[in-house]
Amino acid sequence: MISRTALDYREDSSPLFEAIRDLGSPVWLDSGRPLSPYGRFDILSAAPDFLVRYNRGSLELVRNGAIEALPGSPFNALRRLLGEHPSPDAQDDLPFCGGLIGHLGYDLGRALEQLPALAEDDIAFPEMRMGFYSWAIIVDHHQARAELIAHPSCKAQQIEAVLERLKHVTAASAAPATAAAFQLRANFNNDLPPEHYNQALARIDAYIRAGDCYQVNFTQRFSSSFDGDPWQAYQMLRQAAPTPYSAYLESSDGAVLSLSPEQFLCTDRGQVTTKPIKGTRPRGGDRDSDALLKEELRESRKDRAENLMIVDLMRNDLSKVCALGSVKVPRLFTVESYANVHHLVTTVTGTLAEQQQPLDLLEHCFPGGSITGAPKIRAMEIIDELEPQRRNIYCGSIGYISLCGRMDTSITIRTLLCEQDRIYCWAGGGIVADSITEQEYAETYSKVNNLLKTLEATCRKGA
Repeated sequence: MISRTALDYREDSSPLFEAIRDLGSPVWLDSGRPLSPYGRFDILSAAPDFLVRYNRGSLELVRNGAIEALPGSPFNALRRLLGEHPSPDAQDDLPFCGGLIGHLGYDLGRALEQLPALAEDDIAFPEMRMGFYSWAIIVDHHQARAELIAHPSCKAQQIEAVLERLKHVTAASAAPATAAAFQLRANFNNDLPPEHYNQALARIDAYIRAGDCYQVNFTQRFSSSFDGDPWQAYQMLRQAAPTPYSAYLESSDGAVLSLSPEQFLCTDRGQVTTKPIKGTRPRGGDRDSDALLKEELRESRKDRAENLMIVDLMRNDLSKVCALGSVKVPRLFTVESYANVHHLVTTVTGTLAEQQQPLDLLEHCFPGGSITGAPKIRAMEIIDELEPQRRNIYCGSIGYISLCGRMDTSITIRTLLCEQDRIYCWAGGGIVADSITEQEYAETYSKVNNLLKTLEATCRKGA
């Protein structure tokens, strides 16, 4: 039986996160409320019962201070460890009842497919880090309700200790910051010179015309160094770019600051949803220009074709684990608007086949087709050839797999990584036969300029 304790509701969950942050390995799956209109739930937790890490072929379990090497594949290890815990009765109004929360980096795809190793592997952050969290704070913004929930395996002393911390959270403001203020040491550097970007797109065009592929998602990386607390950087970014699949994850490995608008895979009572994004326009400077840009995106033949390519890929991926004939496209080419861009979004649904579980769905669809291109494996080979560095966390996924059978995950676009004293940000887009290099290059900046500029405002004077 799931334990449920009512808490005071607040629109901003930041104070709740600060109250539990120092318990270790804290996670916040952030709906973007109150600034984002799309999200509903915030899920916050810390102090996982155990962690599963996969890093460059090494799979390990961290539990009770001990590290144990694990056999087999990362997904099989997650299935086995999740299966050690009883599945409680599903609570219709709760998204999460205890289970796994964490990240899957794009390069976890190397554990699933044979890929070349041409791109430089210059960030040591693990390719997968999933914790088992037996308690969580659930904030439901639709119902204006907050609760502390606990799986039956969670010890009573742990629940009491968390409740004691939450007693001291004030409704007015977050706890005072104790760490050094976040500050970039210099503006972000583009790690891919423009001439190399142009050469890469010319090569992709040649591959498309030769019939190797029909779309490749190509990315460039920005980086800088920083001082201070990444949590403070995340608080700035969520004000500048509120999105429904935001997340902040922190550990001894580093911090992930994700402001993603894109849902990857969601399952609820066997029903599957994915919402790939393909097609982008910047926001206009006034109401009229903004409406024109939105309509231009809605009617763009190129963007519709690009979106449809990925929809077909996702339909194929879902069909591997969904019941025959159940995969549908109920909403095609919907425009969603965010602080800095308009996006063209399609919804694909299905029903899990008998004996298939959420982790099976995740394994068979990973990484998401919207950030590889099509066909998927050939596009990933071209990405490794042409992008100078591996993507790491970028274009992977963040989310939860609940013991009650639900799963919800994002695509980690608009995502930054803080590792040691370096911070990284990426931006990319789908390249097709009629892509115009200058427009694709400009689009990457449209996607992340608000993130880069928000943090560049912290630069030391004279930097």
